[in-house]
Amino acid sequence: MSEEIRDITQMSMMDMVDYSGINNPDELRKLKERTPARIGIGHTGARYKTLPMLRFLADQAAASDAVFTEVDEAVIKKLGVFEVKTKCSSKYEMLTRPDWGRIFDEDQKQIIKEKCVANPQVQIYFGDGLCSPSIGANIPDLYPAIRKGLEYENVTVGTPFFVRYCRVNTARTIAPLLGAKVTCTLIGERPGLLTSESMSAYITYNARPDMLESEYTVVSNISRHGIPPVEAAAHIVDLILEILEKKKSGVNLS
Repeated sequence: MSEEIRDITQMSMMDMVDYSGINNPDELRKLKERTPARIGIGHTGARYKTLPMLRFLADQAAASDAVFTEVDEAVIKKLGVFEVKTKCSSKYEMLTRPDWGRIFDEDQKQIIKEKCVANPQVQIYFGDGLCSPSIGANIPDLYPAIRKGLEYENVTVGTPFFVRYCRVNTARTIAPLLGAKVTCTLIGERPGLLTSESMSAYITYNARPDMLESEYTVVSNISRHGIPPVEAAAHIVDLILEILEKKKSGVNLS
């Protein structure tokens, strides 16, 4: 009977130690337990073995899909938030016109203003950015934990919403539009070959059109393969509390 062919996209790197036929798997396992990097994947001559090569191609395809796919409307509905979009009309346009991914047409700004609570201490919103799957994978655990942590400290949190075709600097418009002291943008970050679900939090005090990039405080690599969402939420809450107390963010907070 032939060996069962497993779905390589569902195999962890540790699974591949047993599946690859590499010599001395015990020592390799000890090494791989300490890093998610692609080490000890085996080769035949100058070429990778078939399984590691297929896994590499599968992860590369997943990363590409993460950039170009859309966040399903069912995901937004399940999160219970409303949706707006930037000036971009497609993912392709967001990638080729990043300046449009930072601004809104007037009708979209009006929707935000009408549906959101004015003058919150903290305004949190979600953006697809460069990794659409990150929304469904992280927000259900990440956002509620951040909100509960802030409310426990008597911090007022604004109305959450989702921004399609979103870039980080949408905060420059959203903060003054809603009168928010602190803006926290939870956005999909550029995927790599380890995960196609990674997210970052960009936090800034007094976001405005003329702010500097260095005024963002960033928590990156939020995913089940990096910083777990609930753990990241606790760190984000601590950062926001510090930013509110010191009235500054980014390099000025250091």
